[in-house]
Amino acid sequence: MTYRVGLTGGIASGKTAVADIFASLGAGVVDTDRVARDVVAPGQPGLEAVRREFGEGVMRASGELDRRALREVVFADPAARRQLESLLHPLIRARTLEALEQLRTPYAVAVVPLLVETGFGEWVDRVAVVDCPREIQLERLMNRDGIDLDRAESMLSAQAGRQARLAAADDVIDNGGSRESTRRQARRLHALYRRLSERVV
Repeated sequence: MTYRVGLTGGIASGKTAVADIFASLGAGVVDTDRVARDVVAPGQPGLEAVRREFGEGVMRASGELDRRALREVVFADPAARRQLESLLHPLIRARTLEALEQLRTPYAVAVVPLLVETGFGEWVDRVAVVDCPREIQLERLMNRDGIDLDRAESMLSAQAGRQARLAAADDVIDNGGSRESTRRQARRLHALYRRLSERVV
């Protein structure tokens, strides 16, 4: 079985950029954000489950999920967010594990934003956390999503805290500096993961 690294980090910490570096170095990457979109595509059981639970207000006229509308519902109501997670997380986990099993790369990276919250760490051999200061996260999130500070703060607060993620980490990638610094750290970890993967072959 391919050696598995779980890559996580807070929202707007730079997980995708780091995953892209690993992919460019030859790792197989499965991004659970993309898997999450797949499980609620038209015709998928996940979409029907969301429709039944949250109603037509989270659907587009085309029959697709209105992600923005759903996001507004669940961020305003923790109980609704937990219900959504109970519907979709098992589907996302099963499809992610299936995709990881199909990879034939030296090692695999599973990008899991809610790795700590969902216990996905038990499905990987090692956990890497992309970290940056909270103020940088907030700035990136506001710029990326075009939202104000209060909204950005509430989105960060909906996730596990920075210290909880760091406590779960085997490796930490500091993404608060330059892009080259981040690339250097990723390259060092790539070499480590190659060595570790060779031990389990």
